[in-house]
Amino acid sequence: MTEAPLVSVAVAVLLRRDGRVLLAQRLPGTPYAGYWEFPGGKLEPGESVAEALARELDEELGIEVTRAAPWLVRRYVYPHAHVELSFFRVLAWRGEPVGRDGQATTWQTPGAFDVEPLLPANATILRALELPAVYGISMADELGEETFLERARSAIAGGLRLIQLREKAWPIERLQRLAERLVPVARAAGARVMLNGDAALARRLGCAGVHWPASMLLAAKARPEGLLCAASCHDHAELERAAALELDFAVLGPVAPTPSHPDAVPLGWSGVARLLGSTPIPVYALGGLSASDLDVAIEHGAHGVALRRAAWRT
Repeated sequence: MTEAPLVSVAVAVLLRRDGRVLLAQRLPGTPYAGYWEFPGGKLEPGESVAEALARELDEELGIEVTRAAPWLVRRYVYPHAHVELSFFRVLAWRGEPVGRDGQATTWQTPGAFDVEPLLPANATILRALELPAVYGISMADELGEETFLERARSAIAGGLRLIQLREKAWPIERLQRLAERLVPVARAAGARVMLNGDAALARRLGCAGVHWPASMLLAAKARPEGLLCAASCHDHAELERAAALELDFAVLGPVAPTPSHPDAVPLGWSGVARLLGSTPIPVYALGGLSASDLDVAIEHGAHGVALRRAAWRT
């Protein structure tokens, strides 16, 4: 039995300013009729993914794309087709989306979708949409514990929703005391804390997830169950490993020179775009960045930015 040919598909995740995303319902007479999906369609001969995206959104929804950024590339084998889905986050457009072929559409909040069934290929995308744009990395050792906690409370109150507890030189007892003060504040605001270390300690400290350094990523045989799981990556091989283990996200860097890694060769934005050209999992850009770099990170394929010093400035 020969394998079905790979079908390239451009897929749009239309994002409103309120965080809601657009879903469309598949029409009768099509595979998976009645299922909900992100709008898009197959590439035509000679067409780029971006060109197909613009054409499909015009034909299907009557809108003109004015800002779209490459995001994730996922492959999925359906009974009727083997597809490569290139997801773009569509951040701006002209016109009001309407199903031009009679398909129903709905705006949905990530993490609280109330329509079903959803196309099975979208499971990873739904989880990725729940990740915020900024990932803060702790620096309690440099700032001092009290100053860091004060700034962390301020950052969480200001909307920070994902934090990596990374104090690698600290003994476990001191780390636990910090976690006992940080985790409840984060949890009360709906924010999640990831421990840089191993899964057993992350669970012990009450963290929502674990963040592996590259050495632990390369040694891992499987991701832990019941926790968010991420890893630090610096090259294509490490990104491939993170994807093979189906981690929730990765961090890639350094993008620019950074005081914490003065000897590392920066990737630059062109290097980021090259490495993220076909990533199936969300990736945060890291290294010498600030919140003002978020838009350029997204334009180059990153999910968002990971910030250390810049996350805790007042």
